[in-house]
Amino acid sequence: MSLAHSLRNLRDSLSPSARMPLVFLGHGSPMNAIEDTSFSRAWSDLGRALPRPAAILVVSAHWMTRGTTLVDVSAMPRTIHDFYGFPQQLYQQSYPAHGAPDLAREVVTLLASHHAAEDESWGLDHGAWSVLNFLYPEADVPVFQISIDMSKGLEWQLEVGQALAELRDRGVLILGSGNVVHNLRAMRPGGRPQDFALEFDGLFTDRLSNRDFAALADREKLGALLRMAHPTVDHYLPALTIAGASDERDALTFMTDTIDLGSVSMRSFVFHGA
Repeated sequence: MSLAHSLRNLRDSLSPSARMPLVFLGHGSPMNAIEDTSFSRAWSDLGRALPRPAAILVVSAHWMTRGTTLVDVSAMPRTIHDFYGFPQQLYQQSYPAHGAPDLAREVVTLLASHHAAEDESWGLDHGAWSVLNFLYPEADVPVFQISIDMSKGLEWQLEVGQALAELRDRGVLILGSGNVVHNLRAMRPGGRPQDFALEFDGLFTDRLSNRDFAALADREKLGALLRMAHPTVDHYLPALTIAGASDERDALTFMTDTIDLGSVSMRSFVFHGA
């Protein structure tokens, strides 16, 4: 199925409702934030298809903590340029959305069993603003991030998603931003996809489609393939959060299902009403 056809079907299924969809976007290179690419165009198309949320909660690969899940409760999250060696234009990007302090503090309570705590020092890293710039370019929807706890197992992020799921019925869009495959050491700029990247991307797609989330969180069984796809799992964990927040009522649509730079999967997906 073509990307245009997938997005058209998704748009037709996303009629306004109280229950918000769940979105995971493969954000890839920061350059996608300022270049006209197939990925940035798809994000713009998705933004036009999504119902307007009351607020956005972002789980980004780029906010990593240990021993706690931090929740940004700031009133005006700062734009963080957390990358090096890129064109000056990237460092001039800003996403001036308001935060959602009251809702964020409720999320701290929701995630009490996951060692949640308030934070006002973070803001919006490029995993968040690089895609939000296309989804909601007017920056007129309140947004806040939560961190990923790197000290826990993969199943922890599934549980975080389950705890957050009730927010969908309150108009909150839960957005994950990372990559299904992310091995920067194995990049081949302009080259063909690495075999391990294709294999892990295919395995992930199959398990997600069959709602076999336990298999996606079984580090031992994923073994060497996971280690090749993710030398560190920070870009993988947001996908598990989004999976954990879904349920059997959701349909699943994939988009931007290509391998970029040889070893970065740009696969994105949306859980939504059937």
